[in-house]
Amino acid sequence: MYQIEAHSIRGVDVGKLEMVFWEWAMDSKRFLLQLAALILATRGFAAEVFEMYNGIRQLGMGGASIAIVNDETSIIANPAGLGKVRDMFLTVADPELEASTNGSAVINAGNLVGVTEPQGMLDILKEHQDRYLYVKGQILPSLVVPNFGVGLFGKIEVAAEVVSGTPDQYYLHYTNDLGPVVAYNFRIWDGRIKLGVNGKVINRVEINRDDLDVTRLDYSKGELVQEGVGFSSDVGLILSAPWAWIPTLAVVVRDLGGTNYTLSNGIFHNATERPASVLQTMDAAIALFPIISNRTRSSFTLEYRDVLTASQETDHYRRAHLGLEVNFGDLLFVRAGMNGRYWTAGVEFALERVQFQAASYGEEIGTAADPVANTQTQPREDRRVMAKFVFRF
Repeated sequence: MYQIEAHSIRGVDVGKLEMVFWEWAMDSKRFLLQLAALILATRGFAAEVFEMYNGIRQLGMGGASIAIVNDETSIIANPAGLGKVRDMFLTVADPELEASTNGSAVINAGNLVGVTEPQGMLDILKEHQDRYLYVKGQILPSLVVPNFGVGLFGKIEVAAEVVSGTPDQYYLHYTNDLGPVVAYNFRIWDGRIKLGVNGKVINRVEINRDDLDVTRLDYSKGELVQEGVGFSSDVGLILSAPWAWIPTLAVVVRDLGGTNYTLSNGIFHNATERPASVLQTMDAAIALFPIISNRTRSSFTLEYRDVLTASQETDHYRRAHLGLEVNFGDLLFVRAGMNGRYWTAGVEFALERVQFQAASYGEEIGTAADPVANTQTQPREDRRVMAKFVFRF
């Protein structure tokens, strides 16, 4: 656990500063209660929101990360988190695999390869209509030192469903991201203020279709994909108060100025169309870090996604992420949280060179029919499980 010590500063009354921070912490508590009330009072519905990066630790903690991240994943989750890194980490391998529990009765060794192909997924889902399938594989090998990190990000993500109707409808989302990430953090005022920035050059291959013909037998990825290379940058800020529980405020501006995948036509397919542009967003979070005992510490955080468009949101529930982590001697980490409406949980066993992590979380994927009122008003949950193995020096 990283801690901040109060220091006397020439010309500054530290006692008054601590009083200001205390008042800010109390305001944060009121904000928590108000936001919780807003969440409980809101009932809106929307389809799944796909994000560039979600790590296993944050998904075990309700999807919240930007105020608590303190390892190599900072380079992409919140570059300001590099200010919490105390040593050098060379992550050689960190495969992260994820799948919806719906797939346990559908996907097997014989058709596993097919889930990343449009026709292969369609062949599977035609036999299992109205069953939403999600799979993802992700890597982030990296080198991280205090305030600096560089890595290679790779992700393949597929979500698909054949919806029964007249006619049947085949929905397919596919994303393949690959590219380098570099990040740097500026520590100000003994680390109380951390300002980080990253840069990413990403080759994106993308499919987002809901009009595919269920009767076709010869879909190929090449005819459906959009591909392009884009440069994007995120800027993160973490403010930490010199108080026992280290009340923290974090903000991350993602895709600063917007991201367009138009630098080139990509490296995998000779696609004629480019992936959709990504608009700038801003996430905000608060966190507390209570110390339970000498070898037991904890983290509590509440995060809200895309605060810039909050006034347009009819379902604040899906943007709110609440997380808790208990650290037992830096060996065992137990996590829990709420990802919108749905519970999450995770565990990590950490040794000096090796880590194993597992998590389960629920994701809202749209609406389902209300059997009583015969309307499309009930939120749908897709329950997912994930695992990650890390080997690093």
